[in-house]
Amino acid sequence: MRGTFPGRRGQRRAVDGKMAPMEKERWAPHVTVAAVVEREGRFLVVEEQTSEGLRINQPAGHLEPGETLTDAVVRETWEETAHRFVPQALVGAYMMHIDRPDGSAATYLRFTFCGGPEALAGGGPLDDGIVRALWLTPDELRACQARHRTPLVMRSLEDYLSGRRFPLDFVHTHSVAPLNGQ
Repeated sequence: MRGTFPGRRGQRRAVDGKMAPMEKERWAPHVTVAAVVEREGRFLVVEEQTSEGLRINQPAGHLEPGETLTDAVVRETWEETAHRFVPQALVGAYMMHIDRPDGSAATYLRFTFCGGPEALAGGGPLDDGIVRALWLTPDELRACQARHRTPLVMRSLEDYLSGRRFPLDFVHTHSVAPLNGQ
């Protein structure tokens, strides 16, 4: 039987397995990293200014060209908190789609790592938008969930507290994108 039926996103696909012409797909998730950093039962978080006001987040940010995921989480933790971070394990990979009030949308693929601070630096300059770094207990973080940047803050912390860990070599990097498109 020949014919067509609706495919994903309104595209049409032939029943006999041949594909009809498709629009060029441009979607790609934003790859981000986050750090769960524990010291004496408290967790390192940042208070940051966002379009939705002051929010609480783990040290987190985007993967940049030329970086591995662990390079990115070390860099982001330093830039946002002035604390050096030593990743010890992967807590999880999380995907989240956000529809924004302005009609735009984005999908994020977040890799959350856990580890400890190498040294308690502090006092250095923080990324734009970061108001301050804080050390909060799990109960303090649970009490302020309405102020979290995303639900992934609490989800990744709860996964960490439940003992979820994957070895760092669980995520293999074959190669990285060149710096500055080179």
